[in-house]
Amino acid sequence: MPQATPSVFWRRRLVALAALAALVALTYVVACGTGGGAPRAEGDGSAAPARPAPPPQLPRGGREILPRYRVVAYYGAPQDPELGTLGIGTPDAAVARLRRQAAPYARSGGRPVMPALELISTVAASDPGEGGRYSLRQDDKVIARYLRAARRAKALLLLDIQPGHSDFFTETTRLRKWLRQPDVGLALDPEWRVGPGEIPGKVIGHVDSREINATTAWLADLTARHNLPQKLVIIHQFTDDMVDETTLKPRRGLAMVLNADGFGTAPVKISKYHRFTRQSPGFGTGFKLFYHEDVGMMRPRRVLHLKPTPDFVVYE
Repeated sequence: MPQATPSVFWRRRLVALAALAALVALTYVVACGTGGGAPRAEGDGSAAPARPAPPPQLPRGGREILPRYRVVAYYGAPQDPELGTLGIGTPDAAVARLRRQAAPYARSGGRPVMPALELISTVAASDPGEGGRYSLRQDDKVIARYLRAARRAKALLLLDIQPGHSDFFTETTRLRKWLRQPDVGLALDPEWRVGPGEIPGKVIGHVDSREINATTAWLADLTARHNLPQKLVIIHQFTDDMVDETTLKPRRGLAMVLNADGFGTAPVKISKYHRFTRQSPGFGTGFKLFYHEDVGMMRPRRVLHLKPTPDFVVYE
């Protein structure tokens, strides 16, 4: 066999290197053509973009409250047991009682129950107090304690407003940091919205629907901007002139409920409920029960036989 000369050896080496370079170049072109991009050095810290976080959910799943769930709530505040059953004992003790109270609604079939704690976050007062508002604002620590209890129970927290001489828009917007949470809703109590020279508890309050419409518009915008699940908004009423429900505006992203308030006998309460629901088609329906003031408090089975069946049932 003839010996390869040095020049031949180097020519072969150059050809091999050229072929290798061509192969590398071809691989690069193929990778770029298939969207692979330029190869990254191992360990250079590059990574595929993280997937966006899923939108926040309701405590028991999903992003829609109505008509998916029936909400059963306790109402009150810790300052005085007379403010409602929610304020009796610790928040966790109230949750345990609420769980037992809500059980018959869950056993009835149909919609699952979403429990809720309706905490009076602005409490009407008989004295002017700070700023002459005739109302007291709950400390953040109190709201946080009830929110923690609600979350342990996979329940909603509803912040109820009794504004006194303040107004619903002012008191709602100051709760912004809480209402930005996916499991916090709102309740408006026009009975305690009184005018100049009037004292809460001495007169029955009322509210112009423009004030409620401005409040719900702000809350709907907050809900949309933060991609929150549907928020529950309760509007309490127990007299025909407490709020003009015919001029209330429904809002995208809000489950708005007109709640038939007031205590009394079952026939009186049922008659009022039927009258209010006829006057406010298109809104959710609510029914309030009182452990001490109602005469022969209605049992869950009878409440569920109301037509339409209430979307929201609250106990005080």
